[in-house]
Amino acid sequence: MAVIVAVAHLASGAHLRANDTVQDLLDHPAFAGFARLLLPWDDRSYDGRLPLGELGTLLPYHSHVDPTAVLGGLNAMIDDVQSGRPVFYDLYTTSQKTDDPTKANTGLFFFRGRPGAPFAVIAPGGGFAYVGSIHEGFPYAVAIRDRGYNAFVLKYRVGSGGAPATRDLAAAVSYIVRNAKRLGVGTEGYSLWGSSAGARMAAAIGSHGTTSFGGDDLPKPAAVIMAYTGHSEVAAHEPSTFVVVGEHDGIASPSVMEQRAARVRATGAKVEFHRYPRLGHGFGPGVGTSAEGWLNRAIDFWETR
Repeated sequence: MAVIVAVAHLASGAHLRANDTVQDLLDHPAFAGFARLLLPWDDRSYDGRLPLGELGTLLPYHSHVDPTAVLGGLNAMIDDVQSGRPVFYDLYTTSQKTDDPTKANTGLFFFRGRPGAPFAVIAPGGGFAYVGSIHEGFPYAVAIRDRGYNAFVLKYRVGSGGAPATRDLAAAVSYIVRNAKRLGVGTEGYSLWGSSAGARMAAAIGSHGTTSFGGDDLPKPAAVIMAYTGHSEVAAHEPSTFVVVGEHDGIASPSVMEQRAARVRATGAKVEFHRYPRLGHGFGPGVGTSAEGWLNRAIDFWETR
């Protein structure tokens, strides 16, 4: 009887719950063809019995992983699929993946806002070892979508450092702009969001543009939203930059981030810097912490850049 109930649950397209398992997620019909890309690691097997409420155990560089936020992002995609709206797009063609197998585990997850509204691309963190979309990608996209904007979460290459991953981000922006009409997004005033390793990627493109990383010749982002990264490089011309970090971050030095924010401000760019008490690295949306609400403040910043 238990097996029959599980199958009925998956077939219904019902929302995932905290006591559902990783196997339930992998088997969910809404995620057919890309379910494994929702999870952080490419190079390890998963215990299918792990409850979704404990997905934070898969994210060693992250903290304060809120199950409600995690499930909210996953269930938002289920709702879109149930309504006939695609949520996953291949970033590279089949031939590109054949020529370079490292591109196999890449793609874009799309959270739709108003048709024609600007878009954001989100690069989660994970030390270039994994991609923490469940904590630093999908929950961000829900917040952005709920404000009417279009949001994409990037699943990028891992295991080879920042260069291939940043090229994936440049490719993602280029793909979105080339396909803007089909996707129904506006191309003016886009923003790049990144956390930890993903913030390095977003900041690099903010400094140097997409062409420096193999992308199309496009304007720089209107705003870069950076969460807890040790990235310190500053170019002569920087986009508006919003920065958050926990005061006890032992991976991304708050003082280094504040110094970079000051240097970006010195280029003439608008900058907003927030250091949150009682927090370390990888707090994501910050639910239940001193950083709670930072996503909406960042969206406000993007709007008024």
